[in-house]
Amino acid sequence: MAKGKAHVQSSAVQLPQFSPRDYSSFFFAGALCCTITHGAMTPIDVVKTRIQVNPAYAKQSMLSGARLVVANEGPRALLTGFGPTAVGYFVQGGAKFSGYEFCKKKAVELVGSPEAAVKYRTAIYLGSASVAEFFADILLTPLEATRIRLVSERGYASGLVTGFTRLAREGGIRELYAGFIPILFKQIPYAIGQFTVNELCHELAFRSMSYETRSNLTPAKKFSIQLGSGVVAGFAAAILSQPADTLLSQINKGHGPGGSMFHRLYVLARQAGPRGLFAGLGPRMIMTAGLVSGQFLLYGAIKEGLVIEALGAPPGVEIHKEESTVVL
Repeated sequence: MAKGKAHVQSSAVQLPQFSPRDYSSFFFAGALCCTITHGAMTPIDVVKTRIQVNPAYAKQSMLSGARLVVANEGPRALLTGFGPTAVGYFVQGGAKFSGYEFCKKKAVELVGSPEAAVKYRTAIYLGSASVAEFFADILLTPLEATRIRLVSERGYASGLVTGFTRLAREGGIRELYAGFIPILFKQIPYAIGQFTVNELCHELAFRSMSYETRSNLTPAKKFSIQLGSGVVAGFAAAILSQPADTLLSQINKGHGPGGSMFHRLYVLARQAGPRGLFAGLGPRMIMTAGLVSGQFLLYGAIKEGLVIEALGAPPGVEIHKEESTVVL
């Protein structure tokens, strides 16, 4: 995430003590980077969702699917669900990125020393991403349910407010959170791929350089490392979360038998089979690579005050296997 500039050689008490303002900056940086990137991807997500839940689109490519949407519903249909997407990923992105910064720092403190943090860095990445995503999904789930209804059912509502209101009125809290379990199955693997693979890609890049080289990276070199790491992390996130993404679309469309959520997921997974669960993976990998790389680039720029100076924040904690140190 942030670039390393100083080595901490001793105890975890020397880690930075982030203030509430720092965490609010982390929140707004994460919120802005996620709402901008997910909002920009709305047309791709509309077509992807159609491919997943509408039999008429099942054999369409991304391009032919987009043409079919425009032919049947007009160009504006490609922006269906933009409202809940922008709002949902604003709150989810803020909670996820700030939560990840918080959990990672606390984990480094809990293991007792910088050396132990390096040893357990992968577990710290996995745990921090999972915990942060869990709480972020509590905020995201009702808005994601609204988005999928708007995208998958033509004429369901005119926008975010009317769609959310109708869903809440007709189904209540149960319907708004019907997708909470599958969204956890989707978003937690997504977050693990996003954060863990990005961290490990940065580590591989930095370990191939001398400390002097790392300390004097040009903006172009920093950009290339961030972009490359984000693209690889995006591919990983898409592959890990694809089956649950397909099931989530089916659940929010109302498909599947009655019974518990786990039973519904099991039946839908059996009906879909491996091929059905990974329907639309190619377009989603492209979309997710753009999302994740764009998010990390924007997140870094916003934190450094390059986009909005008032939102500038200190670097987060990075744990790299570099001379057994924690890099800040």
